[in-house]
Amino acid sequence: MSRIVYVNGEYLPEDEAKVSVFDRGFLFADGVYEVTSVLDGKLIDFDGHAVRLERSLRELDMAAPCGKDELLAIHRELVARNEISDGLVYLQVTRGSDGDRDFVFPGADTQPTLVLFTQSKPGIRDSAASKNGIKVISIEDVRWGRRDIKTVQLLYPSMGKMMAKAAGCDDAWMVQDGAVTEGTSNNAYIVKGRKIITRELSNDILHGITRAAVLRFAAEAQMEVEERNFTIEEAQAADEAFVTSATTFVMPVVEIDGAQIGAGAPGELAKRLREIYIEESVKAGV
Repeated sequence: MSRIVYVNGEYLPEDEAKVSVFDRGFLFADGVYEVTSVLDGKLIDFDGHAVRLERSLRELDMAAPCGKDELLAIHRELVARNEISDGLVYLQVTRGSDGDRDFVFPGADTQPTLVLFTQSKPGIRDSAASKNGIKVISIEDVRWGRRDIKTVQLLYPSMGKMMAKAAGCDDAWMVQDGAVTEGTSNNAYIVKGRKIITRELSNDILHGITRAAVLRFAAEAQMEVEERNFTIEEAQAADEAFVTSATTFVMPVVEIDGAQIGAGAPGELAKRLREIYIEESVKAGV
């Protein structure tokens, strides 16, 4: 059965969906996106994603295609039509196009392009990676300076994942001025002496929705959190390491640049945070 997607007000079979070749998302990566997880048919952290989307659009002076309530209705309709139990909903907004290619933004009356689709991910909460942990390499962070805006400019993160794959690993952590910024598609953490350490929010990293929830749950569980920079060397000497994202939740890291982290297996703190996050998020899902 063909997947049903949403394009500018229409629910369509995926092979009938079309966007203009002059769309600025295609020509200039002039767009933003969000990914909302689905567990037990419920949208996870939808409000957080909606707020961040609004911020990304505002930072780029881009018009919102519709309001939050309509976005929620579209998400729910796609989940229902595609019978998604566990998986995700991908949303992308671009500045659209008013005709030919031009570096100058189109007029204010140009309608943005809104596209959404689902991906079914059975077993996402009990993946092999979550049980075994992942291995990462470090790479230089050469992205643009506004990483806090969730744009579709994902070429370098994609290249980073390919570098990791070529090295026989799962992902990469990016490093700038000697300190870890974040993973290619996730926020990065280390644990030392039961203290969770992660980089503070700034323009240098994405303000992760899962990050916010996990740190809130950690505080509620009386876990100590310190927001500061850390180095690869410090991470290699840590007791545990992990990443968070909407699609991986809390994912243990067991190796960095060939150095084993802790016992070389998912740490107890990361495993507990993953359990708490999934349990509490499903309870609060919409």
